[in-house]
Amino acid sequence: MIMDHAKMLWRTKRFHVISFSALVVLAANTVTASGGGGAVEGHGASITLLWIALILIAAKLASLVERWGQPAVLGELVMGVILGNLFLFGIDIFEPIKSDEIIAFLSELGVIILLFQIGLESNIAEMKKVGLRALLVAIVGVVVPFVLGTYVVGPWLMPGLEATAYLFLGAALTATSVGITARVFKDLGKLQTKEAQIVLGAAVFDDVFGLIILAVVSAIATVGAVSAGVVSLIVAKAFLFLVLSIVLGHLGAPYVGKAFSKIHTGVGMKFTLAVSICLIFAYVAGLIGLAPIIGAFAAGLVLDPVHFRYFKAPKMVHDIRKLAKKHNGSFKDDLEEILEPHAHRHIEDLIEPLSYFLVPIFFVVTGMKVSMESLFNTQILGVALGITLVAIIGKYVAGYVAGNVNKRIVGIGMVPRGEVGLIFAAIGQNLGVLSDDLFSVIVVMVVITTLLAPPMLAKLLQK
Repeated sequence: MIMDHAKMLWRTKRFHVISFSALVVLAANTVTASGGGGAVEGHGASITLLWIALILIAAKLASLVERWGQPAVLGELVMGVILGNLFLFGIDIFEPIKSDEIIAFLSELGVIILLFQIGLESNIAEMKKVGLRALLVAIVGVVVPFVLGTYVVGPWLMPGLEATAYLFLGAALTATSVGITARVFKDLGKLQTKEAQIVLGAAVFDDVFGLIILAVVSAIATVGAVSAGVVSLIVAKAFLFLVLSIVLGHLGAPYVGKAFSKIHTGVGMKFTLAVSICLIFAYVAGLIGLAPIIGAFAAGLVLDPVHFRYFKAPKMVHDIRKLAKKHNGSFKDDLEEILEPHAHRHIEDLIEPLSYFLVPIFFVVTGMKVSMESLFNTQILGVALGITLVAIIGKYVAGYVAGNVNKRIVGIGMVPRGEVGLIFAAIGQNLGVLSDDLFSVIVVMVVITTLLAPPMLAKLLQK
């Protein structure tokens, strides 16, 4: 029986590989027919549709890692790294994906929807309980890596660089990719734990602090100095947005929900209202210079289920409640108890199909942006491993100020740099501050922390 199961598993995997290979061949033929590396005029949209299909199928194939107890996000990142580096072996058919503007937009929208989901599933009352600890974790997780990178390990491992180069290295080490960590907690059903709430809260503070450091370092690199007034303005905007969005959102959301329910109480209106609020919050955050994902997370926090009480319940809930009215006593009460969370989770259920489409695109594309060419240079690789060790230690020690929780989970949860670290490195390179070698070092650090943290965090959570 075991042998039969093994044969069936092999056939299933072989079928997946053959199917994906067929799609790769189709993609190669399409790209070749359209002129090699790019699409001819009139066929761009068609080829983008093919790329999106390939990304989604690749992401689902990558979910095989779940059979070994690893979160799906790890498989998606690894699949992206593989597809993005096939050019090293002479296979460059996937290279157009990296410069496709539509896919880049869908990727950004994917991480916004992910953080909106995380906000919806987070309990603001629980986050208030861990607010101080989250702030302490964020402060330690920013200060320690920045100081170590700027003043210790940077000058020691790569002597002779400009002071601004070391500042950008330290700034890149402060980043935390909340999207990756949040996805691990979500995949394993651990979003409601205190550790998850601390990490999510700390990651929001982390983004704010990281923005401040990036703004200051960029100003120093461009004009040679920065005033206290500029720093104060950035800090004020960041914290004012978070406070006002949550307070005003909680006060205004019930009235907005009631007003739109008078137009229509159906599922379509509920979905449109939720997504629109998410996008508006993300827009406002971007407008004042914050990461749009912070706005999306704040939108999820303020959309309490009670704000949608004027809308129709899901059809399943409605039908079962109709049936329950025919019964009395404990059976009716038991049914109501079972139905209550399903009625309250309706918004999360509506958003979930959208996330199935967009979120994997973000993680696969993030992996594709990572170039592994730097690994062939042993000197750069050696320096990168030293920087990576400091990057891990700098975040891991932050867990020790998290209070009476599993400190290792909090520390490891803060480790992945992901797309945030890559953004910091790209800005430094665009300003001409980072050399190609130092940029490669930061990229390798981002890759290792991004790929290492999810399986480590999953192992700790499963224990």
